[in-house]
Amino acid sequence: MAVALPMESNPEVMNKYLQKLGVSSKWKMVDVLGLEKDALQWVPRPVLAVLLLFPLSESYEQHRSQEEIELRSKAQEVNDVFHLRQVLSNVCGTIALVHSVANNAHTIEIEEGPLKRFLNDAKGLDAAAKGALLENSAALLDAYKDLVGGGNDETDVNEASNHFVTFIHKDGKLFELYGRKSFPIEHGATTPETFLEDAAKICREFIAREPDNIGFNVIALVSSE
Repeated sequence: MAVALPMESNPEVMNKYLQKLGVSSKWKMVDVLGLEKDALQWVPRPVLAVLLLFPLSESYEQHRSQEEIELRSKAQEVNDVFHLRQVLSNVCGTIALVHSVANNAHTIEIEEGPLKRFLNDAKGLDAAAKGALLENSAALLDAYKDLVGGGNDETDVNEASNHFVTFIHKDGKLFELYGRKSFPIEHGATTPETFLEDAAKICREFIAREPDNIGFNVIALVSSE
């Protein structure tokens, strides 16, 4: 079983990691400095994915549990959405990046390497099996350890109290992907042109549930050209 390190909410580090995995440098992670219209205009387009770092809390866990109960009673069409369950601790950042790239593999060029091998091996697997596959993908996880040169107590605390969730656009719908959820969460219609604004709306809902918490950060996967 591979051992993982918690990932920094740092676009520069994430970009180095993605390139180490073989993701084309034509795409990069950038900070989203605000979730209102004026701030979003500064984010390069097109935007392929949005990552939200959010604080784990009792109120969030209650919301997640209730949401799952409600959605299990409904028929959700998730089509061709790539979603994997988190098995290891400390891998929510890696999972968020995998969710971002895997659901845009038709757009993003991925060179031969650990990520491409993982995605090929994951074809046809359900979310739990994909999570187990990641657990044993030492090359993919070790690439991050090699990059940052080991962990420290500060990042371990950050992982324990904060997690990443990914938003992607698929077939005209906005999906939320989180390794601790059983399935993708559909948040309604979106388009490539409105995706960032639509994802920002859901991010604001996360923040509204934790009005006294400042532990949020938003990053987007965008064109670097």
